[in-house]
Amino acid sequence: MTLFVQVLDLGGAGPSVAVKDTIDIAGFPTRAGSRALENVAPATVHAEVVEHLLAHGYHVVGKTNLHELAFGTTGVNLWTGTPLNYRYPAYVPGGSSSGSAASVAIGQAKLALGTDTGGSIRVPAACCGVFGLKPSFGRVSRQGVMPAVSSLDSVGPFAADMDTLVAGMRVIDPSFGDLPTVAGVSVGVLDVPASDTVRQAVNEALAESGLVLCHLRLEKFKDAYDAGMVIINVETWAACGGLISTGLVGQDVMQRLLAASRWTTDDVARAEGVRRDFTAEVDAALKKVSILALPTLPEAPPRIERAADTTKLLSMTSLVRPFNLSGHPAISIPLKPSGDFPISLQLVAAKGADELLCAVATHISRQLNPNPLWRTPC
Repeated sequence: MTLFVQVLDLGGAGPSVAVKDTIDIAGFPTRAGSRALENVAPATVHAEVVEHLLAHGYHVVGKTNLHELAFGTTGVNLWTGTPLNYRYPAYVPGGSSSGSAASVAIGQAKLALGTDTGGSIRVPAACCGVFGLKPSFGRVSRQGVMPAVSSLDSVGPFAADMDTLVAGMRVIDPSFGDLPTVAGVSVGVLDVPASDTVRQAVNEALAESGLVLCHLRLEKFKDAYDAGMVIINVETWAACGGLISTGLVGQDVMQRLLAASRWTTDDVARAEGVRRDFTAEVDAALKKVSILALPTLPEAPPRIERAADTTKLLSMTSLVRPFNLSGHPAISIPLKPSGDFPISLQLVAAKGADELLCAVATHISRQLNPNPLWRTPC
């Protein structure tokens, strides 16, 4: 059970917090789960989010394991080991922030920080049965976070309950305000591909919320997934492609990096066009409704024994990656499992409306009102 790549004892007597090993902690190397960075020099200063945690008395208990170079969906890492998915041990813990989600699920940390470039907070949160928030792009500081340059990545928290998650957000984002009322909130339920079991669980959870619901479709959703893949590949190649020459990058990540090197400037230009169109489509939808809702994962996570080749499992991000492209905040909420596998609900809000997103997530997680109001169309 490789949750931590470095056990730490830093800070005050406040809540325990674990930090993904792509986030700098002064005096310790940031290896991003890669043998190619085994001998990297220790960080000289804390990442800004770590500074905030320490200033508020949080107790940093470790740097967490992850899918190598934060470039994979399963959390399987043959060099550092794969964290145990404590609540669902037959299934992968999810990537890339596997150790962060797993440390919260098992109770080794009250709060954990991860990063989300293509679903890397929401996917492991869904796999491990915890809450995970990708804030609005740019809302939380990425100073001291690997990679240094990204148009997709956000730092965000994991927790076992919304109160802890919200408290953590207030620390890492000093601008995070009080949660608003959910009175008058409407939810647009997105039409996306998912298994019948997942769809039923999501619909039941939304129905129990008592919020006004309607159905919506985003025409550019699949295009946004594909465009997001282009952008993450190009940016990850720029950040990490040079490590290929060490011969120390794991086989699965090496294959993805080599594939990522093949995208052209024309491909990027087309992807940026999709980014503009999809962002405008999501913005327009969020003028009709307060929140968008859909599953986090379309089906059960992969079982551990089938997860060695992450290049074949990228569909795990099919419902999350589009919102990295657009930059909207999104949260994964654990639902009652079906059989032995986890199911999660994903909510999306307007850019900057992270407080509203957390308010609605808190409300739904408490299932305050079982009387739904369905309306069609929006």
